[in-house]
Amino acid sequence: MYGELKVFGGRAHPALTEEICAYLNIQPGNATLFNFSDGEIFVQIEENVRGSDVFIVQPTCEPVNENLMELLIILDALKRSSAARVTAVLPYYGYARQDRKDRPRVPITAKLVADLISRAGAERVLTMDLHAGQIQGFFDVPVDHLFAAPVLLDALREMNIPDLVIVAPDAGGVERARAIAKRLGAGLAIVDKRRFAANEAEVMHLIGDVEGMSALVIDDIIDTAGTLSKTVDALKQQGARRILAAGIHGILSGPALERLSRSVVEMVLVTNTTPIADKLARLPKLRVLSVAGLLGEAIRRIHEDSSVSSLFV
Repeated sequence: MYGELKVFGGRAHPALTEEICAYLNIQPGNATLFNFSDGEIFVQIEENVRGSDVFIVQPTCEPVNENLMELLIILDALKRSSAARVTAVLPYYGYARQDRKDRPRVPITAKLVADLISRAGAERVLTMDLHAGQIQGFFDVPVDHLFAAPVLLDALREMNIPDLVIVAPDAGGVERARAIAKRLGAGLAIVDKRRFAANEAEVMHLIGDVEGMSALVIDDIIDTAGTLSKTVDALKQQGARRILAAGIHGILSGPALERLSRSVVEMVLVTNTTPIADKLARLPKLRVLSVAGLLGEAIRRIHEDSSVSSLFV
């Protein structure tokens, strides 16, 4: 076992850091972070971490580059402060959508970011619902890849939605939708989506029967909500009686809030892997589910060198 457990947070999502520490019954680590007038980030760890087992909570969400750079600097500061082990806790892993060469002369940025995090000093990574599972292999350090499915399943069982059909908004989401549908004893439908530009997609065809049913669209990321809006329109045309949506990572950038406000979708469930509080007042349809307990339990088990496999469901 490593030394004392300490949890630090960057400025990306301090509320989640506080929740995780409350679950673990510890105080967040003390650090000073600010920007110089030209934008450079300054970090100083304000307590002794020599020999400690340190976890840094920092989703690389908007502003992505700022939060990523801050994470790298905190990692370097902790490594140079003689922490025994440093684990990067990334509830949301930015740049995950650039995970392969799908056209000529493009980068594999998910791999580049993984290399940066490892080289900066992270000896482990704890993350949640990666856009593509194989991104785990981009890291040269151990990765614990959690899923928010247990949190989502608890919420859906509590809602007890009748005549439920789980809808995968594209082929890549079929495995996730099928797993949720199986656990809830619900039906399954699949949308054939064709993407013709970044953040732009067109719904081509719906596979499955949703007429007179309650359709729940499940995706890993809701960014501009373009895919979700088109999926909702297609479900409405096919006779769905009720339409709800769930996303693990509620990025909700650009026109997302306006699109969802205009949409016939009744409710949008998201987790708090990224900051969401400022969007709640602007979109009453939002319902936020906390993953702090799941992340906190994983941190506890990693620190105690016990199994976390029961959390990978």
